Amino acid sequence: MKKLLVIEDNKSVASVIEHIGTSAGYEVTVAHSFAQVKALLAKQRDFFIATVDYSLPDAYDGEVIPYVLDHDIPSVIMTGRMDDKIHRKLLQLPIVDYITKENSQAYRYLLKVLHGHLTNHKISVLVVDDSLSARQHFCRLLKRRNFTVYDQPDGNKALQTLEKHPSIKLLITDQEMPGMSGVELVQTIRKKHPERDLVIIGCSGVKDDFQSARFIKNGANDFLKKPFCMEEFYCRILKSIEELRYIEKIKATADSDYLTPLLNRRAFIEKMNNDFTDVIENELSYIFAVLHINNFKEINDNYGQDGEDLVLVELAKLLKAHFTSQPLARLDGSKFACLASGLETEEIEASITEFTKLVSQHNISFKEQTITFSISLGGTAVNKQTSAKQWFEQAEQALQQAQRKTGTQVVINGLAELAKDNEQVSLA
Repeated sequence: MKKLLVIEDNKSVASVIEHIGTSAGYEVTVAHSFAQVKALLAKQRDFFIATVDYSLPDAYDGEVIPYVLDHDIPSVIMTGRMDDKIHRKLLQLPIVDYITKENSQAYRYLLKVLHGHLTNHKISVLVVDDSLSARQHFCRLLKRRNFTVYDQPDGNKALQTLEKHPSIKLLITDQEMPGMSGVELVQTIRKKHPERDLVIIGCSGVKDDFQSARFIKNGANDFLKKPFCMEEFYCRILKSIEELRYIEKIKATADSDYLTPLLNRRAFIEKMNNDFTDVIENELSYIFAVLHINNFKEINDNYGQDGEDLVLVELAKLLKAHFTSQPLARLDGSKFACLASGLETEEIEASITEFTKLVSQHNISFKEQTITFSISLGGTAVNKQTSAKQWFEQAEQALQQAQRKTGTQVVINGLAELAKDNEQVSLA
């Protein structure tokens, strides 16, 4: 656990911040005075972040802030008083943020800041500006908030970096650059990266009123006018990241099966179509499989809706555990799908057969009863199909063959043809 240092003389406020820090996932240490901070930091310095009260009984005018910063601890300043002098002073310091202790909204904002400091490293940001000093300034501000940062001096190099690092979720670009302007860069990026996948913020120091509209009309999410205030920069960045996370959450909800943690039919088919070329050209072997729970109606008749749902959830868990990191879906009702991969087709076939046996041996405890079930599975060896649609058609046909038989059955078509093709390639 990352460590949070809470410096606050008001014990009630300190207790609230401690609770917020704990709920965000921190191990919290509290100090109530500047003297306690000095004694604490003399022994311990591995704090990930600190909340620092501006006024302490023995440090009324913010003297504790530079002391904590000198120990390389990122700091969020909490203050109960604010005027122009204090505001200017705080903006000149390399702090994470400042929060005025006015109402409950301030503490909700603090939770966002603390949570963001734990998770922002997962978000990569690309800064594009031909001015070295401007790039360095952007990067310092972003790293202060714990983002992973890349920077490039022009549009062409920015496109290469974007291609190399798909984890980049935010791009900040200047307008006036040699070779490719910021607006041209935005236009090029939007051909491949929609707004739901990548946030773009344009910026410019030119005093033209139309620059912001020009950027946004060409696909940017927001605009910053240089020079900008640190506060405005962070507000715009965090708002954009929050919107991106919200969109990702909506998309994840839309793509997921309502009962199990697997993809739903629509999202899975979309993924298979998108991945089709990579799968066909990949050196790995693949079997696309569709599986169905045998006698599923009887499970509902014997155990009701709750028992039926439990079987579906358990099967999804077994799939995730057995076919680790491989595409899985609940297609509908009691039908699931998997794109299983391995070095050899025989290896995948053995794994699939092993899975069906594992399912038939699995016992589920339900209301002092034990539920057992089995599956039938139809698959096709992925080789020369012209579309992912053919995977489904061929696997469904194989499943129908398996279901005509009794008990747990596995039918995988196309293995002989694949072996023959591989033999011909080997002889050639």
